[in-house]
Amino acid sequence: MVQIAFGFPYALFSRKMITAEAVTAFIRQVFPDAAVTVIDKTGTQDHLIVRVTSGGFLGKNLLDRHRMVYQALAAPMKDGRIHALEITAKTPEEVNT
Repeated sequence: MVQIAFGFPYALFSRKMITAEAVTAFIRQVFPDAAVTVIDKTGTQDHLIVRVTSGGFLGKNLLDRHRMVYQALAAPMKDGRIHALEITAKTPEEVNT
């Protein structure tokens, strides 16, 4: 049962948090070769900047790359551990040029 306080679900007040290590682990399940940087954008551990470098992005356009990262992070996005996500997704060749 969801309790309501001031019109908001109770779950909003019992916030789960995710660590940079956990975000990296989720991403590396899909991109084992990935170099991952996670930045806590607001200090609340749910608004993140994620930079992923992986050969898995080769031949993929920007939208497909972002979809791939969102799919890798589907569980923490769904359960609220990640609220907002800013993604940079590049191949190693793009980073080195």
